Amino acid sequence: MKPPPSGVGQVSVTTAEQIFGSMSQGDPGAPREEEVEVASTVKEVEYYYAVVADKPGEVRKLLEFLSEKTVNLLAITAFPVGQGQSQIDFFPAEPVMLKKAAEDANISLVGPKKAFLIQGTDRIGALYDFHLKLFNAGINIYASNGVVDGTGGFGYVIWVDPANYENASKALKSSDWRTIQPSRRT
Repeated sequence: MKPPPSGVGQVSVTTAEQIFGSMSQGDPGAPREEEVEVASTVKEVEYYYAVVADKPGEVRKLLEFLSEKTVNLLAITAFPVGQGQSQIDFFPAEPVMLKKAAEDANISLVGPKKAFLIQGTDRIGALYDFHLKLFNAGINIYASNGVVDGTGGFGYVIWVDPANYENASKALKSSDWRTIQPSRRT
């Protein structure tokens, strides 16, 4: 990995070797290998949505039915779309199972659509790198939804314009230092 050129606005880059180099030398203060965790994973996911009446129990009924049909959801999000209706986005582990269950229940699904599901170890600033990577690539996030799980992990869904999906995927999955340096854009 080549560091950025020296000069005004130089950003210090620390390599994994600098951080963990002492591990091979048996430094008792160095992190043990089993303590080093993968920070996060970025998954390209399909989602489908249904529009339902915005009233108590509608989502519960859908979730009960999907549970009975053994549909495993990676994520779900719901929000009002006006005129007494809500949109429910389903992120199935197995899209075929969701489509079959929706067909059995005569539920009209729209999709597949694409989004990103990011999961990882929670820490302060855990989402910053992903936003910075997309910003540096000139890609706008038009919606996102995140949660911590209470046991040290987080899940985060990002939606981008479909025209930018492939470039967003490359940027999000990149480990190239240039994609995570603070932008010099104004």
